[in-house]
Amino acid sequence: MTVEPIRDTKKIKAVINYLKKRTMRDYLLFLVGVNTGLRISDIIILKYSDIFDEKGTFKQYLVIRERKTLKEKKIKLNDSLKKALKSYISLHPELQKKEYIFASKKGGYITRIQAYRILKEAANKLQIENFGTHSMRKTWGYHTYKASKFNIGLIMDIFNHSSPRVTLRYIGISQDQKDELFSIVQFG
Repeated sequence: MTVEPIRDTKKIKAVINYLKKRTMRDYLLFLVGVNTGLRISDIIILKYSDIFDEKGTFKQYLVIRERKTLKEKKIKLNDSLKKALKSYISLHPELQKKEYIFASKKGGYITRIQAYRILKEAANKLQIENFGTHSMRKTWGYHTYKASKFNIGLIMDIFNHSSPRVTLRYIGISQDQKDELFSIVQFG
């Protein structure tokens, strides 16, 4: 099964609302994914110190070294994500000392498998098909591509892809375009 982006913004909001009612941590996990385009392996290891300085104010950028590519990534957090992070930290001030934003009850941070189960359960409840943890990254790419007026070069660069074709296929654009063609041209 190939995972897909969530193309419908109503479904994205439904996942956000569902997870927010469950736990703030799970809600924030999804928000970070759809607002940054990071891989789940880079999200789950985020630390308080990656986002906040010693005074508890937001750093100008979230700077990480991607686990898969070992490349440095610099992300300016948007207002929506900052608001959610601030709220989460105010409810869990102990995270300042525990380090990991997505702390596990067993210590350390939640696993990729645990993150998958959390997100997959929400997708199943909301009847979202072809969903996996990579769907968050693809969702960010899909919607950013559309919002940027189809600037594939920018998305390609952010995802470290080798060609526009790879990026378009990755975010599900090529299939969308094909589907649209079949609905435009109709005889009978």
